[in-house]
Amino acid sequence: MISLTEFENSLKNNKIGSCYIFCGTDENLIKTSVEAIVKKVIDPTFKDLNYVRYDGAKINHDIILNSCETLPFMADKKVVEIYRAEFLEDATSKGNNDGKKIDFNELSKYITTLPSYTILIMYYIFETDRDKISNKVKKLESKATVVKIDKLKGASLQNKIKDIFQSKGKKIEKTELSFFSSIIDNNMDIVTNEVEKIICYTEGREITKEDIVALMPPKNENDIFNLVDYLSQSNVKKSIDILNELIYKGEKPAIILFMIVRQFKLLLSLRVASDSGKQADFLAKEFKLHPFIAEKMIKQSKKFTLRALKENLKLCVEVEKMMKSTSVDEKTALELLMIKSVIAK
Repeated sequence: MISLTEFENSLKNNKIGSCYIFCGTDENLIKTSVEAIVKKVIDPTFKDLNYVRYDGAKINHDIILNSCETLPFMADKKVVEIYRAEFLEDATSKGNNDGKKIDFNELSKYITTLPSYTILIMYYIFETDRDKISNKVKKLESKATVVKIDKLKGASLQNKIKDIFQSKGKKIEKTELSFFSSIIDNNMDIVTNEVEKIICYTEGREITKEDIVALMPPKNENDIFNLVDYLSQSNVKKSIDILNELIYKGEKPAIILFMIVRQFKLLLSLRVASDSGKQADFLAKEFKLHPFIAEKMIKQSKKFTLRALKENLKLCVEVEKMMKSTSVDEKTALELLMIKSVIAK
């Protein structure tokens, strides 16, 4: 069994097997891998003739045999794909539309006799991330290339997301890419949809962190206001309670940190402007805030010293670096920020 990275490297080095079995929770990633094989071996001109797909719930042995044995049209290779091949699971084989079942032993024998011009690809989907490859597939490991598709993380996820943006003709800078990757669910269906949304939202201009946050509901601005307000009162426990609630509701730590940073930046700007004599109604217009919100935030800004507001922003930068460059638990890093914030106050 090999990983997605190992599979991609073998494909780059033109090491292509005669039979592949993919499994994992992310069907979009599996489909992308299958398409990579097809692009590698099939001339687009004759793709419709040399690439066939069958539903694993409706297939039978005769269809597999006939498809694999049929010669490719004006090409050296053909690809036969069986998607959602549930007959590879350890559960009872699924019946197809004419009541027959796949004979696993016959399939196992046939894989070793595949014609040199045929590439047979089969895949099935795990129900959860905890699932392991079936015993049936284990028996086929010596006869086929088994690829387990785990969800992408870290640099692998960033590179894949970058590729999606580039394929759609949109550039995203490194900082924004890192931020987007840290808050998005590592499911490629979701990633692709969110990339499409951001591209449409930022048509004709560069992507910013603010754009990413704007398209990632829920916003939870009021929770962040209260969290920072408790910090102004040196009440770490209440701040951490709000943090736990936000994480419980599914908010990503990177988003929470971004919103805390934005809150402190706004508080600092309002404090400086207010100290210079500018009135709340003027500041509401200047910072595009509702007058009531502006007044609340000006009052909140004065619960901190100027030095504390600046120090909190520095702490936020340190925590962001910590979350990106170390293996520290992100929730723990945010809790540490709150403790240090109260000390800085």
